Amino acid sequence: MAVLITAYTLDGVSVDPWWWAVIIAIVLGFINACIRPLVKLFALPINIMTLGLFTFVINALMVELCSWVVRPHFEVQNFWWAVAFSIVLTLVSWMLHLFFPKK
Repeated sequence: MAVLITAYTLDGVSVDPWWWAVIIAIVLGFINACIRPLVKLFALPINIMTLGLFTFVINALMVELCSWVVRPHFEVQNFWWAVAFSIVLTLVSWMLHLFFPKK
């Protein structure tokens, strides 16, 4: 649901058809679980030098990778839209967890 809300909020990101948002969420979750930790480990020195701001770049790269894997149904126009997507996705997920907490 968060992927769908975020994609419809941003002009530079498209999900078509809407039900592909579930598959996009699965692919993005797999990428974030398997590939992102390795990238963060290798980027640790630059992440320390930028006081953690390089994490935004890593998140955007993971969104770009997901967009490449699910290309015809999930398109991100450029790197900055990927950064915006990762930030808005984090905020939307946080808001959804506030309204629908786990029991």
